[in-house]
Amino acid sequence: MKEINMSSVQAFNDMFGFETLHPQVSVAHFEGDDPMDGESYNMHYGLYALFLKETKGCNLSYGRTKYDFDEMTVTSFCPGQTVHVEPTSVKPKWTAIVFHPDFLVRTQLGRQMSRYGFFQYSSNEALHLSAQEVEIYRGVLGMIQQELHHAIDKHTRELIVSNIELLLNYCLRFYDRQFTVREEINHNVVQRFDKMLDEYVRDKARTQGLPTVAYFADKCFLSAAYFGELVKAETGRTAKDFITDRVLLAAKEMLNESGMSVTHISANLGFEYPQHFVRFFKRCTGQTPTQYRAAL
Repeated sequence: MKEINMSSVQAFNDMFGFETLHPQVSVAHFEGDDPMDGESYNMHYGLYALFLKETKGCNLSYGRTKYDFDEMTVTSFCPGQTVHVEPTSVKPKWTAIVFHPDFLVRTQLGRQMSRYGFFQYSSNEALHLSAQEVEIYRGVLGMIQQELHHAIDKHTRELIVSNIELLLNYCLRFYDRQFTVREEINHNVVQRFDKMLDEYVRDKARTQGLPTVAYFADKCFLSAAYFGELVKAETGRTAKDFITDRVLLAAKEMLNESGMSVTHISANLGFEYPQHFVRFFKRCTGQTPTQYRAAL
């Protein structure tokens, strides 16, 4: 299987036959034959990339999840990700923006890229756009493309970065809408999470360690980033908060209802060392476990 390193804008443009208007940013529309002649391949990203997919042109898998894209979906990738691509018989049609992380150095956007958690979503968590959202998305891309065709001057970088930030902010809004319209699905995931968390703390923590967001996301076949946003959208609280509260509740129950030592309780809850449990309990309650038990 072929391995492709997409480490520069020039490499992206060369692969798909686009003109390079700027060495660190490209906006391009592709419609035609697959450049890999139907061969599957792994794409290793060194760029940020957002694709507006307009046809079912290929099947992607990220990790062990797969997704057959519907029309008008956005999927995003960031430096360090590897995506497996399996072309189909349908000619691909998409519009993309790619930009190198160096383009954001010493900018406000560069310092805030962690806000845009959707870059960490798996391919089965793509953003599905309404007709109005597609119009907005294309409008912002059009402004970036227009600036790329303008002669580079002292304003170029600032204007392009501002419009990339605008595009990413719209994607945040669109994802919030997607979480809302999938309320029933989200509710089922949260219910499953709540049940699995109880079972984990009761039956698995002692042997497998403290519960993590990544563990439950994997059990729900979601990325940790998407799972966390889904739980927060549904409940207003983070998945990490849920885990903390459940571990704390179990700790209090053991301190209240058993004669187990603090060391024994710590081990049952999955803490590697008793002192870690003591710090956790004091941070949450303002008291050490011993002080809490003495005050009962």
